[in-house]
Amino acid sequence: MNSLLFSTLIGSLAGIVGTGLGGALAFLIKQPSRRYLSSVLGFSAGLMFSVVCFDLLPKAFEIGGLLNGLLGAFGGVALMALLQDIFETRTRPVKGQKRGSKNYIRTGILIGIGIALHNLPEGLAIGTGFSTTQSYGIGLSIVISLHDIPEGIAMATPMRIGGMGIFRVVLYSLLAGIPTGLGAFIGYILGEISPIFISLCLAFAGGAMVYITASELIPESRDLYKGRISAMGLVAGVFTGILLVKLF
Repeated sequence: MNSLLFSTLIGSLAGIVGTGLGGALAFLIKQPSRRYLSSVLGFSAGLMFSVVCFDLLPKAFEIGGLLNGLLGAFGGVALMALLQDIFETRTRPVKGQKRGSKNYIRTGILIGIGIALHNLPEGLAIGTGFSTTQSYGIGLSIVISLHDIPEGIAMATPMRIGGMGIFRVVLYSLLAGIPTGLGAFIGYILGEISPIFISLCLAFAGGAMVYITASELIPESRDLYKGRISAMGLVAGVFTGILLVKLF
């Protein structure tokens, strides 16, 4: 098989399998309580915060410098704020429908967009890895696929709370992984991509994910259950994210 095609295929599988599996795992518990869902959303928020603060943004600053990293991050925040406003006007509940259901679906869609943005630079890393050696590219693909599983859970959980069916949730989770393959294709062709470009991509995804977490995940987690469980889930997510970053 052509090396370019092989790297693109493996990169696509890494993203699609990781986020898709995470989306499917969100449906393992048949009738989750509001307390459980609150803890999962809190955990997802902590996990995303941790990945951004201890992985994405530090790498962006290291590769392209502080200024480029901050510009990319602010760009990601601005895009998510704009998309949030658009969804806000288009997902108002109709008569007889619970107000919260579409809000949760909107949250899941926004998270999915952030994950898709995040997956593009991950694909770039896979492609450049394959342009070096095949074994290095495969190793990166496995690590990134494992890394995408909790992100798929974070995306799928609010969609599930909003009443979306398992087929659509898993489909959207799979779609969020496609940019990994696109990134792998570009990365293999270019070999060594401009550090500024990679830095901007990483920081852009990081800013988008921070905004989604602060404006959607944490408030929704608190609304679901008023007890301390959402905060405990948040703390557990942060520590788990730190562990994953250090291990992988």
